[in-house]
Amino acid sequence: MSRFDDLFAAARAARDNAYAGYSGFAVGAAVLTDDGRIFAGCNVENASFPEGWCAETAALGAMVAAGGRRVVEVVVTADAALCTPCGGCPSS
Repeated sequence: MSRFDDLFAAARAARDNAYAGYSGFAVGAAVLTDDGRIFAGCNVENASFPEGWCAETAALGAMVAAGGRRVVEVVVTADAALCTPCGGCPSS
């Protein structure tokens, strides 16, 4: 299995656990750190929709909580032909 396959599988597994009770649009994301670790997250919506956690934020939070600091690859997946990061966070 390739590194991309591993990232895609992690993102897809996270998407299966998404809470998209308002939009119905489940999203999963996975990030690869510079030391080779993979962290995944899913979107979590709440009553203040459209506020909530995007999948990328959840994956980055898991990464930072585990001591990761540098992302080298990202995969975002949803039930759509194309799914890009939501763009809600400023890039650096």
